[in-house]
Amino acid sequence: MKKNKFMLLSLIFAALLLINACSSAPAAEPAPEKPAPQEEQAPAETEPKDENSTPEMDFDMGGRTIKVVAWWNMEITDNNPDNIKRLENLEALKKKHNFNIEYISIDFGEYQEKVVASLMAGEPLGDFVRLGKNYAIPALTKQDLLWPVDDYIKNDKVFNQKTTKEYMQYEGKGYGFTEDQSSFINGIFYNRTLMQELGLKPLQEYVDADEWNWDTFLSVAKQANKDRNNDGKLDTWGLAQTGLLEPILYSNEASLTKDDKQNLDDPKTKEALNFLNKLATEKVGRPTEGGDWTEPATFFRQGNTLMYSGAMYEIEGIKNDMPDYDIGFLPYPKGPSATAYHSGESRYQAITIPKAVENPEQLMYIWEKINEIDSIYDYPEQSTLERHLTDEADINNARAVAAGMLVLDHNTFPSLPFWDFDGELKEGVSVSTLIEKYKAPFQAAIDEVYK
Repeated sequence: MKKNKFMLLSLIFAALLLINACSSAPAAEPAPEKPAPQEEQAPAETEPKDENSTPEMDFDMGGRTIKVVAWWNMEITDNNPDNIKRLENLEALKKKHNFNIEYISIDFGEYQEKVVASLMAGEPLGDFVRLGKNYAIPALTKQDLLWPVDDYIKNDKVFNQKTTKEYMQYEGKGYGFTEDQSSFINGIFYNRTLMQELGLKPLQEYVDADEWNWDTFLSVAKQANKDRNNDGKLDTWGLAQTGLLEPILYSNEASLTKDDKQNLDDPKTKEALNFLNKLATEKVGRPTEGGDWTEPATFFRQGNTLMYSGAMYEIEGIKNDMPDYDIGFLPYPKGPSATAYHSGESRYQAITIPKAVENPEQLMYIWEKINEIDSIYDYPEQSTLERHLTDEADINNARAVAAGMLVLDHNTFPSLPFWDFDGELKEGVSVSTLIEKYKAPFQAAIDEVYK
Protein backbone atom coordinates (compact mmCIF):
# COMPACT_ATOMS: atom_id res chain seq x y z
CA MET A 1 0.00 0.00 0.00
CA LYS A 2 1.42 3.37 -1.01
CA LYS A 3 -1.27 5.45 0.62
CA ASN A 4 1.15 8.06 2.03
CA LYS A 5 2.72 8.57 -1.38
CA PHE A 6 -0.70 9.03 -2.96
CA MET A 7 -1.79 11.55 -0.31
CA LEU A 8 1.47 13.51 -0.67
CA LEU A 9 1.13 13.72 -4.45
CA SER A 10 -2.47 14.85 -4.10
CA LEU A 11 -1.42 17.65 -1.70
CA ILE A 12 1.37 18.76 -4.04
CA PHE A 13 -1.07 18.81 -6.95
CA ALA A 14 -3.54 20.92 -4.96
CA ALA A 15 -0.79 23.36 -3.99
CA LEU A 16 0.33 23.74 -7.60
CA LEU A 17 -3.24 24.51 -8.66
CA LEU A 18 -3.44 27.21 -5.97
CA ILE A 19 -0.14 28.76 -7.01
CA ASN A 20 -1.22 28.76 -10.63
CA ALA A 21 -4.56 30.41 -9.76
CA CYS A 22 -2.84 33.18 -7.81
CA SER A 23 -0.11 33.97 -10.35
CA SER A 24 -0.35 36.72 -12.93
CA ALA A 25 -1.31 35.88 -16.48
CA PRO A 26 1.70 34.72 -18.52
CA ALA A 27 2.99 36.83 -21.36
CA ALA A 28 2.00 35.70 -24.81
CA GLU A 29 4.53 33.37 -26.37
CA PRO A 30 6.08 34.40 -29.70
CA ALA A 31 4.73 32.66 -32.77
CA PRO A 32 6.84 29.65 -33.68
CA GLU A 33 9.18 29.97 -36.59
CA LYS A 34 8.31 28.11 -39.76
CA PRO A 35 10.12 24.80 -39.68
CA ALA A 36 12.85 24.08 -42.13
CA PRO A 37 11.88 21.91 -45.12
CA GLN A 38 13.53 18.82 -43.71
CA GLU A 39 11.42 19.21 -40.54
CA GLU A 40 8.19 19.15 -42.54
CA GLN A 41 8.72 15.61 -43.74
CA ALA A 42 6.48 12.91 -42.21
CA PRO A 43 8.28 11.55 -39.14
CA ALA A 44 9.53 8.00 -39.27
CA GLU A 45 7.74 5.48 -37.11
CA THR A 46 9.29 5.58 -33.66
CA GLU A 47 9.89 2.84 -31.16
CA PRO A 48 7.01 2.43 -28.69
CA LYS A 49 7.47 3.24 -24.99
CA ASP A 50 7.08 -0.45 -24.21
CA GLU A 51 6.57 -3.62 -26.23
CA ASN A 52 2.77 -3.39 -26.06
CA SER A 53 2.48 0.27 -26.95
CA THR A 54 1.44 1.03 -30.54
CA PRO A 55 4.31 2.71 -32.44
CA GLU A 56 3.77 6.33 -33.43
CA MET A 57 1.52 6.73 -36.47
CA ASP A 58 1.36 9.62 -38.92
CA PHE A 59 -2.01 10.42 -40.50
CA ASP A 60 -4.21 13.43 -41.19
CA MET A 61 -7.93 13.20 -40.40
CA GLY A 62 -8.77 16.26 -42.49
CA GLY A 63 -10.49 18.23 -39.74
CA ARG A 64 -12.90 15.42 -38.95
CA THR A 65 -14.95 15.65 -35.76
CA ILE A 66 -14.76 12.44 -33.75
CA LYS A 67 -18.02 11.87 -31.88
CA VAL A 68 -18.14 10.04 -28.55
CA VAL A 69 -21.64 8.87 -27.60
CA ALA A 70 -22.87 7.67 -24.20
CA TRP A 71 -25.76 8.17 -21.79
CA TRP A 72 -23.65 10.69 -19.90
CA ASN A 73 -21.06 13.26 -20.94
CA MET A 74 -17.76 11.41 -21.28
CA GLU A 75 -15.71 14.56 -21.74
CA ILE A 76 -12.42 14.42 -19.82
CA THR A 77 -12.31 16.87 -16.93
CA ASP A 78 -9.25 18.29 -15.19
CA ASN A 79 -10.29 16.97 -11.78
CA ASN A 80 -7.11 15.00 -11.04
CA PRO A 81 -3.49 14.81 -12.24
CA ASP A 82 -4.16 11.77 -14.43
CA ASN A 83 -6.92 13.53 -16.33
CA ILE A 84 -4.80 16.64 -16.80
CA LYS A 85 -2.22 14.43 -18.54
CA ARG A 86 -4.98 12.93 -20.71
CA LEU A 87 -6.17 16.40 -21.72
CA GLU A 88 -2.61 17.40 -22.65
CA ASN A 89 -2.28 14.25 -24.76
CA LEU A 90 -5.61 14.96 -26.46
CA GLU A 91 -4.65 18.50 -27.40
CA ALA A 92 -1.35 17.34 -28.88
CA LEU A 93 -3.09 14.59 -30.86
CA LYS A 94 -5.76 16.99 -32.20
CA LYS A 95 -3.04 19.29 -33.49
CA LYS A 96 -0.89 16.54 -34.98
CA HIS A 97 -3.67 14.49 -36.62
CA ASN A 98 -6.03 17.36 -37.52
CA PHE A 99 -9.28 16.41 -35.82
CA ASN A 100 -11.77 17.74 -33.29
CA ILE A 101 -13.77 15.80 -30.73
CA GLU A 102 -17.40 16.10 -29.60
CA TYR A 103 -19.05 14.36 -26.67
CA ILE A 104 -22.74 13.51 -27.12
CA SER A 105 -24.98 12.60 -24.20
CA ILE A 106 -28.34 10.89 -24.78
CA ASP A 107 -30.91 10.35 -22.06
CA PHE A 108 -30.64 6.83 -20.64
CA GLY A 109 -34.36 6.15 -21.04
CA GLU A 110 -34.18 6.45 -24.82
CA TYR A 111 -30.53 5.58 -25.33
CA GLN A 112 -30.76 1.93 -26.37
CA GLU A 113 -33.55 2.52 -28.85
CA LYS A 114 -31.82 5.48 -30.51
CA VAL A 115 -28.33 4.02 -30.83
CA VAL A 116 -29.55 0.62 -32.03
CA ALA A 117 -31.82 2.22 -34.64
CA SER A 118 -28.92 4.33 -35.90
CA LEU A 119 -26.66 1.28 -36.18
CA MET A 120 -29.31 -0.72 -38.02
CA ALA A 121 -29.76 2.16 -40.47
CA GLY A 122 -26.02 2.32 -41.13
CA GLU A 123 -25.90 5.87 -39.78
CA PRO A 124 -24.32 5.59 -36.32
CA LEU A 125 -24.65 8.54 -33.98
CA GLY A 126 -20.95 8.50 -33.22
CA ASP A 127 -17.53 7.04 -33.92
CA PHE A 128 -17.18 5.73 -30.39
CA VAL A 129 -20.50 4.43 -29.04
CA ARG A 130 -20.95 3.03 -25.55
CA LEU A 131 -23.19 -0.06 -25.64
CA GLY A 132 -24.55 -2.50 -23.10
CA LYS A 133 -23.40 -6.04 -23.66
CA ASN A 134 -26.91 -7.30 -22.98
CA TYR A 135 -28.27 -5.71 -26.17
CA ALA A 136 -25.10 -5.61 -28.30
CA ILE A 137 -23.98 -9.24 -28.10
CA PRO A 138 -25.13 -11.21 -30.02
CA ALA A 139 -27.93 -9.03 -31.42
CA LEU A 140 -25.62 -6.50 -33.12
CA THR A 141 -22.45 -8.53 -33.58
CA LYS A 142 -24.22 -11.35 -35.44
CA GLN A 143 -25.36 -8.71 -37.96
CA ASP A 144 -21.76 -7.50 -38.41
CA LEU A 145 -22.58 -3.99 -37.18
CA LEU A 146 -19.50 -3.52 -34.96
CA TRP A 147 -15.76 -3.64 -35.59
CA PRO A 148 -13.80 -6.32 -33.70
CA VAL A 149 -11.03 -4.53 -31.76
CA ASP A 150 -8.75 -7.39 -30.66
CA ASP A 151 -5.85 -6.15 -32.80
CA TYR A 152 -5.88 -2.69 -31.22
CA ILE A 153 -5.96 -3.36 -27.46
CA LYS A 154 -2.50 -4.91 -26.96
CA ASN A 155 -1.34 -2.00 -24.81
CA ASP A 156 -2.34 -3.40 -21.41
CA LYS A 157 -1.11 -0.24 -19.72
CA VAL A 158 -4.11 1.47 -21.34
CA PHE A 159 -6.76 -1.10 -22.21
CA ASN A 160 -8.61 -3.32 -19.77
CA GLN A 161 -7.84 -6.73 -21.25
CA LYS A 162 -10.76 -8.51 -19.61
CA THR A 163 -13.25 -6.21 -21.31
CA THR A 164 -12.25 -7.25 -24.82
CA LYS A 165 -10.98 -10.77 -24.19
CA GLU A 166 -13.71 -11.95 -21.82
CA TYR A 167 -16.70 -9.70 -21.26
CA MET A 168 -17.37 -8.41 -24.80
CA GLN A 169 -16.69 -11.61 -26.77
CA TYR A 170 -18.67 -13.13 -29.61
CA GLU A 171 -17.49 -16.16 -31.59
CA GLY A 172 -13.87 -15.69 -30.57
CA LYS A 173 -13.64 -11.94 -31.21
CA GLY A 174 -13.85 -8.94 -28.90
CA TYR A 175 -16.17 -6.08 -29.82
CA GLY A 176 -15.85 -3.67 -26.87
CA PHE A 177 -13.04 -1.92 -25.05
CA THR A 178 -12.30 0.51 -22.26
CA GLU A 179 -9.32 2.30 -20.78
CA ASP A 180 -10.97 2.03 -17.36
CA GLN A 181 -8.95 -0.53 -15.42
CA SER A 182 -11.40 -0.57 -12.52
CA SER A 183 -14.21 -3.07 -12.00
CA PHE A 184 -17.71 -2.83 -10.64
CA ILE A 185 -17.30 -3.48 -6.92
CA ASN A 186 -20.15 -5.00 -4.94
CA GLY A 187 -20.24 -7.13 -1.82
CA ILE A 188 -21.41 -7.04 1.78
CA PHE A 189 -21.47 -3.79 3.77
CA TYR A 190 -21.66 -4.49 7.48
CA ASN A 191 -22.24 -2.50 10.64
CA ARG A 192 -19.15 -3.06 12.80
CA THR A 193 -20.69 -1.07 15.64
CA LEU A 194 -23.72 -3.37 15.77
CA MET A 195 -21.47 -6.40 15.43
CA GLN A 196 -19.63 -5.35 18.59
CA GLU A 197 -22.88 -4.58 20.44
CA LEU A 198 -24.11 -8.10 19.65
CA GLY A 199 -20.85 -9.65 20.83
CA LEU A 200 -20.21 -11.36 17.48
CA LYS A 201 -16.85 -12.59 16.32
CA PRO A 202 -15.23 -9.93 14.08
CA LEU A 203 -16.38 -10.81 10.58
CA GLN A 204 -13.01 -9.95 9.03
CA GLU A 205 -11.51 -12.88 10.93
CA TYR A 206 -13.50 -15.25 8.71
CA VAL A 207 -11.94 -13.67 5.62
CA ASP A 208 -8.45 -13.72 7.12
CA ALA A 209 -8.81 -17.44 7.88
CA ASP A 210 -10.31 -18.16 4.43
CA GLU A 211 -13.51 -19.25 6.17
CA TRP A 212 -15.89 -16.62 4.80
CA ASN A 213 -18.21 -19.02 3.03
CA TRP A 214 -21.92 -19.72 2.77
CA ASP A 215 -21.99 -21.63 6.05
CA THR A 216 -20.33 -18.90 8.11
CA PHE A 217 -22.39 -16.23 6.35
CA LEU A 218 -25.60 -18.08 7.24
CA SER A 219 -24.45 -18.59 10.83
CA VAL A 220 -23.59 -14.90 11.31
CA ALA A 221 -26.91 -13.77 9.84
CA LYS A 222 -28.83 -16.06 12.18
CA GLN A 223 -26.82 -14.95 15.22
CA ALA A 224 -27.75 -11.33 14.54
CA ASN A 225 -31.50 -12.11 14.31
CA LYS A 226 -32.25 -11.25 17.92
CA ASP A 227 -35.08 -10.18 20.17
CA ARG A 228 -33.06 -8.01 22.54
CA ASN A 229 -35.97 -6.58 24.56
CA ASN A 230 -37.83 -9.89 25.00
CA ASP A 231 -41.09 -8.69 23.46
CA GLY A 232 -41.39 -11.69 21.20
CA LYS A 233 -40.29 -9.79 18.08
CA LEU A 234 -36.91 -9.45 16.41
CA ASP A 235 -35.37 -6.03 16.83
CA THR A 236 -32.02 -6.72 15.14
CA TRP A 237 -31.52 -8.60 11.91
CA GLY A 238 -28.55 -10.22 10.25
CA LEU A 239 -29.36 -9.57 6.61
CA ALA A 240 -31.17 -6.63 5.04
CA GLN A 241 -32.63 -8.44 2.04
CA THR A 242 -34.11 -11.76 1.00
CA GLY A 243 -33.28 -11.55 -2.72
CA LEU A 244 -29.64 -12.44 -3.40
CA LEU A 245 -29.91 -14.45 -6.61
CA GLU A 246 -27.24 -12.66 -8.64
CA PRO A 247 -24.71 -12.27 -5.78
CA ILE A 248 -24.96 -15.94 -4.85
CA LEU A 249 -24.48 -16.91 -8.50
CA TYR A 250 -21.32 -14.75 -8.62
CA SER A 251 -20.06 -16.23 -5.39
CA ASN A 252 -20.17 -19.78 -6.75
CA GLU A 253 -19.00 -18.95 -10.30
CA ALA A 254 -22.43 -20.04 -11.54
CA SER A 255 -24.93 -18.64 -14.04
CA LEU A 256 -28.51 -19.06 -15.25
CA THR A 257 -27.49 -18.98 -18.92
CA LYS A 258 -24.30 -19.80 -20.76
CA ASP A 259 -23.84 -18.59 -24.33
CA ASP A 260 -26.85 -19.92 -26.25
CA LYS A 261 -28.05 -22.45 -23.64
CA GLN A 262 -29.97 -22.36 -20.36
CA ASN A 263 -27.71 -23.39 -17.48
CA LEU A 264 -30.10 -24.37 -14.71
CA ASP A 265 -28.90 -28.00 -14.65
CA ASP A 266 -25.27 -27.04 -14.09
CA PRO A 267 -24.03 -28.37 -10.69
CA LYS A 268 -22.67 -24.95 -9.66
CA THR A 269 -26.00 -23.33 -10.46
CA LYS A 270 -27.90 -25.99 -8.53
CA GLU A 271 -25.66 -25.38 -5.51
CA ALA A 272 -26.44 -21.66 -5.66
CA LEU A 273 -30.18 -22.24 -6.01
CA ASN A 274 -30.25 -24.72 -3.14
CA PHE A 275 -28.49 -22.24 -0.86
CA LEU A 276 -30.96 -19.51 -1.82
CA ASN A 277 -33.80 -21.92 -1.10
CA LYS A 278 -32.31 -22.47 2.35
CA LEU A 279 -32.17 -18.73 3.02
CA ALA A 280 -35.82 -18.49 2.01
CA THR A 281 -37.23 -21.49 3.86
CA GLU A 282 -35.31 -20.69 7.05
CA LYS A 283 -36.44 -17.03 6.82
CA VAL A 284 -32.94 -15.66 7.36
CA GLY A 285 -33.29 -12.24 5.70
CA ARG A 286 -35.21 -9.31 7.16
CA PRO A 287 -38.78 -9.52 5.84
CA THR A 288 -40.20 -6.79 3.66
CA GLU A 289 -42.47 -4.12 5.09
CA GLY A 290 -44.04 -3.44 1.72
CA GLY A 291 -41.34 -1.12 0.40
CA ASP A 292 -39.81 -0.92 -3.05
CA TRP A 293 -36.36 -2.03 -4.23
CA THR A 294 -34.69 0.58 -1.99
CA GLU A 295 -36.10 -0.98 1.19
CA PRO A 296 -33.01 -3.08 2.11
CA ALA A 297 -30.76 -0.01 1.97
CA THR A 298 -33.26 1.81 4.20
CA PHE A 299 -33.26 -1.09 6.65
CA PHE A 300 -29.46 -1.02 6.85
CA ARG A 301 -29.39 2.73 7.49
CA GLN A 302 -31.63 2.26 10.54
CA GLY A 303 -28.61 0.78 12.32
CA ASN A 304 -30.33 -2.41 13.49
CA THR A 305 -29.35 -4.67 10.57
CA LEU A 306 -25.89 -6.20 10.41
CA MET A 307 -25.30 -6.89 6.70
CA TYR A 308 -26.44 -5.40 3.40
CA SER A 309 -25.61 -6.55 -0.11
CA GLY A 310 -24.71 -3.43 -2.08
CA ALA A 311 -22.38 -1.70 -4.53
CA MET A 312 -19.41 0.53 -3.77
CA TYR A 313 -21.03 3.56 -5.37
CA GLU A 314 -23.40 3.55 -2.37
CA ILE A 315 -20.68 3.90 0.26
CA GLU A 316 -20.60 7.71 0.42
CA GLY A 317 -24.36 7.94 0.95
CA ILE A 318 -24.32 5.15 3.54
CA LYS A 319 -21.57 6.80 5.56
CA ASN A 320 -23.20 10.21 5.34
CA ASP A 321 -26.48 8.74 6.61
CA MET A 322 -24.82 6.67 9.35
CA PRO A 323 -22.23 8.99 10.94
CA ASP A 324 -22.42 7.22 14.32
CA TYR A 325 -21.66 3.76 12.93
CA ASP A 326 -18.45 2.10 11.79
CA ILE A 327 -19.13 0.57 8.36
CA GLY A 328 -17.01 -2.26 6.95
CA PHE A 329 -16.88 -4.10 3.63
CA LEU A 330 -16.65 -7.84 2.98
CA PRO A 331 -16.64 -9.99 -0.17
CA TYR A 332 -19.68 -12.06 -0.97
CA PRO A 333 -19.14 -15.33 0.92
CA LYS A 334 -17.37 -17.94 -1.18
CA GLY A 335 -19.51 -20.77 -2.54
CA PRO A 336 -18.37 -24.42 -2.42
CA SER A 337 -17.37 -24.46 -6.11
CA ALA A 338 -15.71 -21.03 -6.20
CA THR A 339 -11.97 -20.52 -6.51
CA ALA A 340 -11.89 -16.85 -5.44
CA TYR A 341 -14.01 -13.97 -4.20
CA HIS A 342 -16.02 -12.17 -6.86
CA SER A 343 -18.00 -9.08 -7.60
CA GLY A 344 -20.33 -9.22 -10.57
CA GLU A 345 -22.31 -7.28 -13.11
CA SER A 346 -25.24 -8.38 -15.25
CA ARG A 347 -25.55 -5.28 -17.44
CA TYR A 348 -21.94 -4.71 -18.45
CA GLN A 349 -21.18 -1.95 -20.95
CA ALA A 350 -18.16 -0.83 -22.95
CA ILE A 351 -17.11 1.36 -25.87
CA THR A 352 -17.59 0.08 -29.42
CA ILE A 353 -16.86 1.30 -32.95
CA PRO A 354 -19.70 0.87 -35.47
CA LYS A 355 -18.82 -1.00 -38.67
CA ALA A 356 -20.06 1.99 -40.72
CA VAL A 357 -17.22 4.10 -39.27
CA GLU A 358 -14.03 4.22 -41.36
CA ASN A 359 -10.45 3.80 -40.19
CA PRO A 360 -11.03 2.09 -36.82
CA GLU A 361 -7.26 1.62 -36.46
CA GLN A 362 -6.80 5.41 -36.38
CA LEU A 363 -9.58 5.87 -33.84
CA MET A 364 -8.20 3.15 -31.57
CA TYR A 365 -4.71 4.66 -31.86
CA ILE A 366 -6.05 8.06 -30.76
CA TRP A 367 -7.92 6.53 -27.82
CA GLU A 368 -4.79 4.65 -26.78
CA LYS A 369 -2.51 7.67 -26.95
CA ILE A 370 -4.94 9.90 -25.05
CA ASN A 371 -4.82 7.42 -22.18
CA GLU A 372 -1.17 6.41 -22.31
CA ILE A 373 -0.03 8.07 -19.09
CA ASP A 374 1.95 7.31 -15.96
CA SER A 375 -0.74 7.34 -13.33
CA ILE A 376 -0.14 8.79 -9.86
CA TYR A 377 -2.41 6.09 -8.46
CA ASP A 378 -1.13 2.70 -7.36
CA TYR A 379 -4.32 0.81 -8.26
CA PRO A 380 -7.77 1.47 -9.79
CA GLU A 381 -10.31 3.30 -7.62
CA GLN A 382 -7.59 4.14 -5.06
CA SER A 383 -8.95 7.62 -4.40
CA THR A 384 -12.52 6.41 -3.80
CA LEU A 385 -11.59 3.42 -1.66
CA GLU A 386 -9.11 5.24 0.54
CA ARG A 387 -11.48 8.17 1.00
CA HIS A 388 -14.44 6.08 2.15
CA LEU A 389 -13.00 2.90 3.69
CA THR A 390 -11.08 3.54 6.88
CA ASP A 391 -9.80 0.00 7.45
CA GLU A 392 -7.01 -1.49 5.36
CA ALA A 393 -8.76 -4.87 5.37
CA ASP A 394 -11.89 -3.34 3.84
CA ILE A 395 -9.81 -1.86 1.02
CA ASN A 396 -8.12 -5.20 0.40
CA ASN A 397 -11.53 -6.91 0.31
CA ALA A 398 -12.77 -4.42 -2.29
CA ARG A 399 -9.67 -4.89 -4.43
CA ALA A 400 -10.00 -8.67 -4.21
CA VAL A 401 -13.58 -8.75 -5.46
CA ALA A 402 -12.76 -6.25 -8.22
CA ALA A 403 -10.01 -8.52 -9.49
CA GLY A 404 -12.51 -11.38 -9.68
CA MET A 405 -15.39 -9.54 -11.33
CA LEU A 406 -17.73 -11.76 -13.36
CA VAL A 407 -20.33 -10.80 -15.97
CA LEU A 408 -23.64 -12.70 -16.20
CA ASP A 409 -25.60 -12.84 -19.45
CA HIS A 410 -29.22 -13.54 -18.49
CA ASN A 411 -30.25 -9.92 -19.16
CA THR A 412 -29.32 -10.47 -22.81
CA PHE A 413 -32.67 -12.19 -23.31
CA PRO A 414 -35.69 -9.85 -23.02
CA SER A 415 -38.24 -12.66 -22.74
CA LEU A 416 -36.40 -14.64 -20.08
CA PRO A 417 -38.72 -14.76 -17.01
CA PHE A 418 -36.02 -13.78 -14.51
CA TRP A 419 -38.25 -11.99 -12.01
CA ASP A 420 -40.87 -14.75 -12.00
CA PHE A 421 -38.11 -17.27 -11.35
CA ASP A 422 -36.56 -15.12 -8.61
CA GLY A 423 -39.96 -14.53 -7.00
CA GLU A 424 -40.72 -18.23 -6.68
CA LEU A 425 -37.22 -18.88 -5.40
CA LYS A 426 -37.71 -16.32 -2.61
CA GLU A 427 -41.06 -17.95 -1.75
CA GLY A 428 -39.26 -21.22 -1.04
CA VAL A 429 -40.41 -23.25 -4.06
CA SER A 430 -38.19 -26.34 -4.36
CA VAL A 431 -35.23 -26.12 -6.67
CA SER A 432 -36.11 -29.26 -8.62
CA THR A 433 -39.59 -27.86 -9.29
CA LEU A 434 -38.18 -24.52 -10.42
CA ILE A 435 -35.67 -26.09 -12.78
CA GLU A 436 -38.23 -28.29 -14.46
CA LYS A 437 -40.67 -25.40 -14.76
CA TYR A 438 -38.25 -22.82 -16.15
CA LYS A 439 -35.82 -24.78 -18.34
CA ALA A 440 -38.05 -24.59 -21.41
CA PRO A 441 -39.03 -20.89 -21.14
CA PHE A 442 -35.40 -19.95 -20.44
CA GLN A 443 -34.23 -21.80 -23.56
CA ALA A 444 -37.05 -20.33 -25.64
CA ALA A 445 -35.99 -16.82 -24.61
CA ILE A 446 -32.39 -17.60 -25.55
CA ASP A 447 -33.37 -19.07 -28.92
CA GLU A 448 -35.41 -15.94 -29.65
CA VAL A 449 -32.15 -13.94 -29.63
CA TYR A 450 -29.68 -16.45 -31.05
CA LYS A 451 -31.83 -18.10 -33.71
